[in-house]
Amino acid sequence: MSTLHPLKVAVIGAGYWGPNLARNFANSPDWRLMAICDQDGSRAQQLADRTAAVAVTESVDELLASHDIDAVAIATPAQTHHDIAMRAIAAGKHVLVEKPLADNRADGVAMVTAAEKAGMVLMADHTYCYTPAVMKIRELVESGELGEILYVDSVRINLGLVQPDVDVFWDLAPHDLSILDFVLPGGLNSVAVSAQGADPLGSGKSCVGYLSLPLANGALAHIHVNWLSPTKIRQMVIGGSRRTLIWDDLNPQQRISVFDRGVTLQRQSDVLDDAAQRRASQISYRLGDTWSPALPEYEALAKMVGEFAISIREGRSSRTDGRAALRVLSVLEAANRSLTRGGRRSPVSGSGLLLEEAI
Repeated sequence: MSTLHPLKVAVIGAGYWGPNLARNFANSPDWRLMAICDQDGSRAQQLADRTAAVAVTESVDELLASHDIDAVAIATPAQTHHDIAMRAIAAGKHVLVEKPLADNRADGVAMVTAAEKAGMVLMADHTYCYTPAVMKIRELVESGELGEILYVDSVRINLGLVQPDVDVFWDLAPHDLSILDFVLPGGLNSVAVSAQGADPLGSGKSCVGYLSLPLANGALAHIHVNWLSPTKIRQMVIGGSRRTLIWDDLNPQQRISVFDRGVTLQRQSDVLDDAAQRRASQISYRLGDTWSPALPEYEALAKMVGEFAISIREGRSSRTDGRAALRVLSVLEAANRSLTRGGRRSPVSGSGLLLEEAI
């Protein structure tokens, strides 16, 4: 348990995600939940009653002006994130924002810039990055256990609600994109993206989508998102030159499996001159053991709010800071452009630049 005085936080938004944030802040030794803010006062009061928050307000301005808080956690619709975050930063508050960071890259850039100039922590609630499984995947990639990453294939499908304000890419793909940014060496640094979407329901937005991103050294990431599947699948395959990892988030007994199986390509200089023999000799298959690492049990959101507190106290960027969220946002915008161009590859804004130039 922390021996430091708890930081003081307010949750803005008492709808779908706000209660999860409020519960974890209330239960954390690093935090003291001070207030709930929501335009619906009765909804805010109900959440405050469940989490022992001492204050309720319907006004963000009143919250920032009249309540003793160090930080705010924003759990409101994406189109409101920029306005609320900018007001909070101007008031000297650290900011946690649920995904996505904003509903457009320009607003995301403004948020990151304002926070850095003010010396405030801006963190994205990319919850999956704090799960035991994804933390282990990051560790295995960093240690070189998988070797050089050759491909990533991710599936996130279910029979879900068609969202009123965003398409399936903006609803589901941020999870996979934030995970890739978290675990891949160098983060999410694709220079272009191609996206294909379908709207078989006639809803006016893509309900099924496929996203392809070239990665470093000729590798490729592919993400499938779908609101219309009768079965729920949450899987990611990360193929490496040494080993391949499969993450099945819906299998609590064995979320991660590591396969010492794959294809080995010899250098052309190592084989015979004859073309046919060279092609045959270049490829060899290996079949080794399969193992599953033990994972600790904890709630990802608890880990996330702890990281928020540590970032503030140490004056450092969080593991899922505003720049990481901006990289995800940049890919989503590029996917939008690709959709309007019939799936043609679209450049990712800010990619390949120095950080200062990228934002």
